[in-house]
Parts: sequence; structure tokens; C-alpha cells
Amino acid sequence: MGIVKVKASDGSTVEFIDEIFSSGGMKDAYWTPDKKEVVLFFRDKQDANSRDRLQNIVGTYRDRIFNMVGGDYWRDLFCWPTKMVDWNGKTGLVVPTYHAHFFFQDGPFKGKEKEGKWFASAKLCNKFLRPEDKGTWLTRIHMCIRIARAVKRLHAAGLAHSDLSYKNVLVDPSSGKACIIDCDGLVVPGKYPPDVVGTPDFIAPEVMQTRTLKLGDPNRKLPSILTDRHALAVLIYMYLFNRHPLRGGKVHDIDDPNKDEELSMGAKALFIEHPTDRSNRPKIKSMAPSELPQGDPDKLPYKIAGPYLKSLFDKAFIDGLHDPMKRPTANEWEEALVKTTDLMQPCKNTKCGYGWFVFDNTTQPRCPFCGTAYHGQLPVLNFYYSPSKGKFIPENYRLMVYDKQTLYSWHVNRFIMANEKITAEQLKPVGDFHFFNGQWILINRRLDSLWDKTDNKKIEIGQAVPLTEGRKILLSTEDGGRLIVVQLVNG
Repeated sequence: MGIVKVKASDGSTVEFIDEIFSSGGMKDAYWTPDKKEVVLFFRDKQDANSRDRLQNIVGTYRDRIFNMVGGDYWRDLFCWPTKMVDWNGKTGLVVPTYHAHFFFQDGPFKGKEKEGKWFASAKLCNKFLRPEDKGTWLTRIHMCIRIARAVKRLHAAGLAHSDLSYKNVLVDPSSGKACIIDCDGLVVPGKYPPDVVGTPDFIAPEVMQTRTLKLGDPNRKLPSILTDRHALAVLIYMYLFNRHPLRGGKVHDIDDPNKDEELSMGAKALFIEHPTDRSNRPKIKSMAPSELPQGDPDKLPYKIAGPYLKSLFDKAFIDGLHDPMKRPTANEWEEALVKTTDLMQPCKNTKCGYGWFVFDNTTQPRCPFCGTAYHGQLPVLNFYYSPSKGKFIPENYRLMVYDKQTLYSWHVNRFIMANEKITAEQLKPVGDFHFFNGQWILINRRLDSLWDKTDNKKIEIGQAVPLTEGRKILLSTEDGGRLIVVQLVNG
């Protein structure tokens, strides 16, 4: 077992141990001596176009994403190849090793990769995972934000992943982290065609429907940014609900399972929670106990994800299921997920496996997962923005308050987005909420122009404003500054 030295495409020397430690569908993996990187060699010979694609992935495309201003942010969201090498007639790629949090640290799967399927399936989650590995509903939403953000970045560069699935996304629900892997098959329309049609469960209906057509047939649909959008929606749905949005009880061909699969995932694909066509609802009676309660959409309907996400699931699985142009973009998913975190409430039941739930805009909020009702006063801050001086209109955006929750700059000003471009300064909390002496208050920590418009007085840094019914609070007098109107719900 010797050390092999080869010259990489960028002129540097790469060393690796001459022993395969893992094999995938297309590549064999070799460790570098320090185990900080892995060298992956394709078993099949790569043609000129494939080599050109790989050279661009480690060169031009990598530079565009990682070597621009803010490029460091993306290093944790992608496991991106850094160099191309040749050895014994084989083409290889050098990739960083996965972070430690993407491996099970303890329990029966200690040392195994946290492939997304463990956290997408109710059966695997309920049967095999320890509570500390499952994360909370809030950390799962954070995880989905990172996935959507990474896909958005790929699409902004004109690239499609082409095989987004729980196999090619590593996740850690306990910390809310995620990382897209297998970035060597990226699709560039008109230049680099896809190597694969995708992974079952994530193949878009139009690809499934036309995959038996010849490769050059103009009617054959291939993976693209539009099919990535379908796969992204499926991933988010599965990580939040632990069930597949299209795998219901409807059988299209009782004699031929392959034909049935082709129809149910292709031409006849139907959302299991379609509001007017219930023919594909899951058959609960035939489910194993480990598939419940997540497998039952009547018990945990998709609307529990809140209004922003429900609207996008409708666009993805009703409007856009067979009309790819109507599918939500990765940017829309990111924005909806971020806004949904502002609707979250901690569950009062310390033994609730989900820990958090989305406020459902009722006067009697309760956790949909364990049924625990919220008792006490619950402030809801409704955001208003100013299209012109002195005039404020509702924004369809609100923030739920809980004890010790923090207010951030992206709540204060509508022109600040909670995305990868946010500065370290903007990440600092500007205020915090407390239940103090029987009353909810907001303490100003860093805002120069916070005004209590109801009592018409400025709230200086270090001072507090009470959150009483109907109180109007101007968070900033700057352009883009929001007004909040307090609404109190009595649980």
C-alpha cells in the first residue's frame, strides 16, 4: 500500500494512498495521506466533452463561486472538486472530505455518512435514529434554507445539478447544516448534457414521461434548472414531513410495477394532498406503525408549514407539477423558509420530538405534532412598509414573539435580506423580547431611530417599549424602515 504522486491540472502535486477505501456508482475513492481530501477516479474513460466539463468545474465555475467576494460562504454548502488528475489512464478529481458533523457521532450508525435518506423517511427516522440525531422542526427549516441557498447559487451561475436527491445532499438536522455533494455532473444547457436522468423519487415528471425516447429526440426532456426545481421542492417536503409528495395510494397499472412507477411519477403524477382530487391519498391502513404519524397527511397536513411554504408547495406540486415554468425558484424557497422561521413558536411540551411549530394564525395555537396548547398571551408583530413618505401598507409578513427572542436588522429594514450577502454587522441582534413583570416588552439594543408611534416618543438604546394590543412601533426612520402593529393572541 504505497503513496502515489501525480501532477494535477493546476500544476500542483497530489498524493494519495494506493488503496480504494470506497466505491460509488461511477467512481472509486482514495484517501490523501492526511485524510483532508479524497481523490475520486472514474472507472469509465471520460470523453473529450466530459473532460472539458470537469476542467471547467475545477476551474472557471469554481472560481466564479468561491473566488469572488463572499466566496468563503459557499465552502460549507458545497463539497466542490478542487483539482483534476490523471493516473493509469483514468481521470480523477480531488475533493475535500466532509465535515465531521455529516457523520453519525454515536449510536448504531457511528461513523456512517448522514445521507439525506435517513432524515427524509418516516420509517428510517422513527425506527433507527436517536432523538438527538433528528433535530427540531426549526433546525430542519434552517437545513432547508441552506439547501435552497446552495441551489440558488448554482442556478445563478447558469448551472443545473441534474441529480439533486437525498443521496447527493448531506444533512445534519441537529445543527441545521447541509452540503451538496457530487458536483461533477453539472449541466450547462447547450454545452454539457446530463450524465444521468436523476434519482428515483426526484426525477421530474416530464423527464420520467419521456425517458424511453431516443437521446436525440426533440421531445425528450432532460435534467435542467427546471427539473432541479422539482427535486428541490421534493427534498424540502420530505425533510419537513418525512413522506413523498407523489407516492400515494393510487395504482395506475396493477400488472406491471415498472409501468405503474413510470405513470405515478411521470404522466399521471398527482400530489398526495391535492385539495380537490383525493384519489392519490396514502392508504393509512396498509402502513407500518413506524411510518406514522408522518405518513398520514390528515394528521399532519402540509398547511402546518405555514402560509408561505404552503403556497410554494401548491405551486410546485399542483400548478407546476406538469408545467415546469410555474415551479418555484430556489430563491422563492429560500425567502419563504426564512419568513417561516419568523412564525415559529417553541412547543411548551419539553418532550415534544419536534420542539417548534409554526403559528397557525388562530386564537388557540397548539403544537400540531404533540397537541400541546399554548397558554398565555402571545404577541404577533404585523409588519407594514412605506411605499411613500407617511403612508404604510401591510406587507403579508409577521414576526411571532417568544421570551428572549431577538430582533434583527432584516426585520427592521425591508431592503436588508437574510441571505448569504448579509454582513457581520447586520447579523448582530438589534433588540430582544422578554416577558417581564407580567408584560411583553421589546428592549432596544442598537437602533438609533426606534419610535413608539402610539405614545409618540423615541425609545433610546437600552430602553424598552411595551407590546400592548394595537401599539404601533416604528423600527427605523430610514428608507425601507418598517412599522410594526402589535396583535395579542390569548392562548
